[in-house]
Amino acid sequence: VHQGRGPRRTREARLMPSDAPLYLDYAASAPLCDAAREAELDYESSRIAGANPNSLHSLGREAARALDGARRDLARCLGGGFRPMDVTFTSGGTESNNLALLGMAEAARERDRRRTRVLVSAIEHDSVLDVLPPLRGRGFEVGLVSPDRHGVVTPEAVGELLGPDVALVSVMCANNETGVVQPVAAIARRAHAAGALMHTDAVQAFVRIPLELGDVDAVSLAAHKIGGPVGVGALALRSRCPLRPQSFGGGQEQGRRAGTQDVRGALAFAAAARSCSDGLSERRRLVASRAQGLYDRLCVPGTGIEASVSPQMDEGRLPGMVSLLVPGVDSETLVLSLDEAGFEVSAGSACSSGSLDPSHVLSAMRIPRELALCSLRVSFDERVGEDDLSRFADALLALVRKRTGA
Repeated sequence: VHQGRGPRRTREARLMPSDAPLYLDYAASAPLCDAAREAELDYESSRIAGANPNSLHSLGREAARALDGARRDLARCLGGGFRPMDVTFTSGGTESNNLALLGMAEAARERDRRRTRVLVSAIEHDSVLDVLPPLRGRGFEVGLVSPDRHGVVTPEAVGELLGPDVALVSVMCANNETGVVQPVAAIARRAHAAGALMHTDAVQAFVRIPLELGDVDAVSLAAHKIGGPVGVGALALRSRCPLRPQSFGGGQEQGRRAGTQDVRGALAFAAAARSCSDGLSERRRLVASRAQGLYDRLCVPGTGIEASVSPQMDEGRLPGMVSLLVPGVDSETLVLSLDEAGFEVSAGSACSSGSLDPSHVLSAMRIPRELALCSLRVSFDERVGEDDLSRFADALLALVRKRTGA
């Protein structure tokens, strides 16, 4: 597939109408980046558009080669010694997490009948936590590992629950509500010392921060979090790692996941990953600096706004994710009032929107219920400028003053 049309485009956002809402919910889904958009257009105008990569004819073989190229790019961007053949394409992060937990746990138990327990952190995404009842239904015991008050799941806390009966440990790379980066490498070493497999949900962290995955067995990814299309993801699974498939049909993806692959989505995913990987360190510093500026503007005495985690951005945090608490103003009011003012934010995970319960992440961090019900998540990448964030800060401060008199 042709990979370029003239000079290489940057990741800068296209010009938007002056009255367009300011989108600040990148952690839910990032806008499609130019690289992914161009990859999709190139695919649509190519001879393999619509070809099945599992067909034996020449167009099928050509589509398969393009798909394998996307695997190579994703494996290269992921690092950690993962190979192209380790990359299994899925429909997104939810399917990747479901497949990892159910497939790895069952395969580990088949290999060693003593392995009947699964450990996950209490701050995982719902696509992990909601798999726990099905695991119990299949005969597994489940242990939840609590974070400390700073939102960190420590290796020591995991170690306290490890034993010879643990099949799988799953701890995310970085939390999708607070942005706190987890010590996954150290946790993986603890898990392996106990004979357990290690999975991590890297949906928020992939190509946002450098990852240490050399000791991790499986990693979940999603395209739409990094500016790729919705509806495509991947599970990177080492060839030595056992997995029991959870879908059946044509035997695609080395038998790990049945169903005809979305070649266009895979190519756009790979293009977004390459684009994000270019200049990662510089981009991370830039976005973290803008996040710090927002914290410095909002989380000071007299504003009525607090940070749910330390407001000091450092390497232990995802850049571009700001987690706030506004005592006295509930999350729904905050989100809807800011939406009316032209700012698109969320109260936490978009997958849990509409729930009247406080964030399970903030609750696990032992933040009081009345505060957890007043949370706000602001997330962005380098396409959101300082002036945009300043306008948002003005709007939020005015809203809080109106609601609380702060």
